[in-house]
Amino acid sequence: MLIPSIDLQGGRIVQLIQGEHLALESTDIEGWIERFRGRSTVQLIDLDAAKQQGSNDALVRRICSELPCRVGGGIRSLERARQVLDAGATEVIVGSALFTSDAIDLVFAGQLARAIGPGRLIAAVDGRDGRVVVHGWRTMLEITPVQAIRELEPFFSEFLYTHVDREGLMQGTDMAAITALRGATTRRLTAAGGITTGDEVRRLDALGVDAVIGMAIYTGRLDIRML
Repeated sequence: MLIPSIDLQGGRIVQLIQGEHLALESTDIEGWIERFRGRSTVQLIDLDAAKQQGSNDALVRRICSELPCRVGGGIRSLERARQVLDAGATEVIVGSALFTSDAIDLVFAGQLARAIGPGRLIAAVDGRDGRVVVHGWRTMLEITPVQAIRELEPFFSEFLYTHVDREGLMQGTDMAAITALRGATTRRLTAAGGITTGDEVRRLDALGVDAVIGMAIYTGRLDIRML
């Protein structure tokens, strides 16, 4: 399944290369909502909240009122997770808060699972050079994505893996890395980072992996009406 992504920054929809460099931006919020209407799920990320540089809460509520959105960005507490769900999110995506400087925070994962239920929780595990990266992909941990997914599996119904090495480059993703993760969990798995073509989406689907796509859609490289 193809999942379109909407990244918010400063009240606009943006696409960044490697999470840092602005590649494009749009204030046509309603236009993109209409393009994605009818999709079974859309991924909505508040980059400002993720970077602790404010938030786009009003815009998140607006988009969630019109599209079925799984929402991430800056979810560091149980209270914040509940706020995002109350804003209309179908699921919340939790990332950096699941990790300490050298370990996986299974206590926090357990608190979320007990309070909200695994069915509405997605764990974001971002990888670069074979290691988990957090804090906007700036901090690399001595933990592999496979290890993280195996330890977090009891608490989440789904994992979102971003292959940061390819993020925003439209050069294709790393199928071998994603295949290894698919073998590490029985939970749902969604992949992001460099996915560019319909062929890649179909190959991932054959593995039982959903595909989150941003840059290829916004640049017109990939026509989601064909998938």
